Amino acid sequence: MIVATLPTQQDLQNAVATVDDPEYPGVSIVDLGLFEAARLSPEGDAQIDLIPTFSGCPALAMIADEVQNAVAALPGVKQARVRWLPAPVWTIERVTNQGRQALAQEFTVAVQIGSTTICPRCGEPTTEKSPFGASRCRAIHVCSACAEVVEVLRG
Repeated sequence: MIVATLPTQQDLQNAVATVDDPEYPGVSIVDLGLFEAARLSPEGDAQIDLIPTFSGCPALAMIADEVQNAVAALPGVKQARVRWLPAPVWTIERVTNQGRQALAQEFTVAVQIGSTTICPRCGEPTTEKSPFGASRCRAIHVCSACAEVVEVLRG
């Protein structure tokens, strides 16, 4: 009799980490702080708990589909299900250092922690130009030193 080896918690999280945010290709949803937990039953049923950046995000269904496919592809997983959690609430502090670096280098996106936002191009403080950006969790700033327009991810 062949006994299938089930994936570990780390295997599940690694599979989720292969899913990028649709707005920031190359930046994992794990690095953006959307991953909360993963569970696997002895029968091979996986449940992945994610936290949305905001409940009205139009990419939630796409992200859930990609996570389900990535986790279901693991040997030993019969099915995968994503659950969007209403709590804890996503905050900007959940973005990992790797996520912050990728956003800054690849997309000129700064992550605002506190009241000061630093320009990802030159390292100087930015000035808010508009509190509104392309989505609810973003704003537009201008760097007072290099004049770079900076998209700011905020919580």
